[in-house]
Amino acid sequence: MHFTKKGWIALSLTGLVLLAACGNDSGETKDKASEPVKFLETGELLTLNTTAEEDFVSFTAQNQVFEGLYTLDKKDNFVPGVAANMPEINADQTEYTIKLRKDAKWSDGSQVTANDFVYAWRRAVDPKTAPSYAALFKDSIKNATEIHEGKLPVSELGVVAPDAATLKITLKKPVPYFISLLSFETFFPQKQAFVEKQGDKYGTDAKHTLYNGPFVMQNWDGNTSKNWTYAKNPEYWDKKNVDVDKISVQVAKDINAGVNLYNTKEADRAPLSGDFAKQYKDRADFLTEKDALVSYLRFNQNRDGKATPLANNALRHALNLAVDKEALTTEILGDGSFPANGLLPKDFVQNPKTGADFRTDSGDHLLYNKTEASKYLAQAKKELGTNTITLELLGDDQDTTKTIFAFLKNQFETNLPGVTINLQTMPAKSATELTRSSDYDMSLAAWMPDFKDPWTYSSLFLSDYYNNSMHYNSPKYDQLVKSTDTTLATDPSARWNAFIASEKVLLDDGAAILPLYQHQVAVLQNPDITGVQKHTFGSPYSYKFIQVSKN
Repeated sequence: MHFTKKGWIALSLTGLVLLAACGNDSGETKDKASEPVKFLETGELLTLNTTAEEDFVSFTAQNQVFEGLYTLDKKDNFVPGVAANMPEINADQTEYTIKLRKDAKWSDGSQVTANDFVYAWRRAVDPKTAPSYAALFKDSIKNATEIHEGKLPVSELGVVAPDAATLKITLKKPVPYFISLLSFETFFPQKQAFVEKQGDKYGTDAKHTLYNGPFVMQNWDGNTSKNWTYAKNPEYWDKKNVDVDKISVQVAKDINAGVNLYNTKEADRAPLSGDFAKQYKDRADFLTEKDALVSYLRFNQNRDGKATPLANNALRHALNLAVDKEALTTEILGDGSFPANGLLPKDFVQNPKTGADFRTDSGDHLLYNKTEASKYLAQAKKELGTNTITLELLGDDQDTTKTIFAFLKNQFETNLPGVTINLQTMPAKSATELTRSSDYDMSLAAWMPDFKDPWTYSSLFLSDYYNNSMHYNSPKYDQLVKSTDTTLATDPSARWNAFIASEKVLLDDGAAILPLYQHQVAVLQNPDITGVQKHTFGSPYSYKFIQVSKN
């Protein structure tokens, strides 16, 4: 994954349990007899422009009203969307030829063409319009880096449309996860004539946006809107498999307010966290949904040009072994989240030869052990020449974060005598800015994958990667991870083993971060509603499969 809003917004833990939605004034099906499904969101929708900066709410919204070449089915398998079939790939895996389905339409009835993808992708790398997600193109498509740096014109991007129904893509190198990228929002199409006519207003509200997904947007007036609606798109090629006519959304930023709306039947689904999750976990309408998001602590080894105590390997090991993650997840979170004993999440990627889960092959790392923590602390004190160590823990000012921080402070100071933890919480934007500038000792992080591949996690800690604000620098780690993107890119088994080895270097050898827990989503949901599809990568949700019981 990359240094984007999606990654950094995860500092706000309460926001991670949320469900997004939205609405537009085009293509509305007026069915007075049909009651809409009623969802909640705890934040406003910011943009429907897929080549703008994005957040969790926008990702979910865009996934309902747009569709890319490929999409995800109910089991997170890649299936054709706008594409007519899976791509033709050349022998060295650097050229993709994709045919588009003839019945893919925009909500104005016009054909979705190959040029719509060429245009959108050029905008995604053009330095004048590119979002931070341009990195996904730079890592994969020929000339994307040079275009983004202003060295080549956008016309040189490695994607062309020989005809309206054919897209040819040239990669800079084999990219094992490229199909996964093609299902991601920034790779979605945009109709050039429409976008250029709207100018700066494109994607800023419902009427200035054109759709090609299962739904169109209604009633969304911009990023201050507190209500919006998804309405079934009559031009969508697979509309026969979209059962729900409307999904209305209202913003309820407070979890308690959301629960009240649910209990009074003003909402069909409400996110939960912390005490609310523990309070309602025994109800029949309580659900938990799998998530690949992993929360962890960054250990910054250099601050203001000077080594921090965390540059000491023994201290990093002591901190890792001093936290009872089982107590954190059961007593503090209570939402179904479980301990993370590695960087990569459980049930995310599997061994290409055996099918074994990454966590099974890599095993557990840095498990809670007070005795070993004490030994490492004694070593750290000796090496640092001090019996007292003071560290700052940085995070946002959400109630959940504060509760987690109180727990961590108690764990560290109780299990590691002589260690003092000063807590610093502030609005998420400010915490993010301090983290980006490496102005912290420890900071709370969380990462949800954009695509289905270990690279999205492992690349975070490369010494020369822009996500790495911790000054972690391991030549061995760099060599292993970079080999998966170069010499081993076309050798799935060797590539897999390199990722396994790199996690051991990061954690067992370096204790570079402290993995805390793998997030799970807790909600109350009307039992009459089924088919809310939670994805483990890319967009958080798909609503295409929702069904409402007639009972």
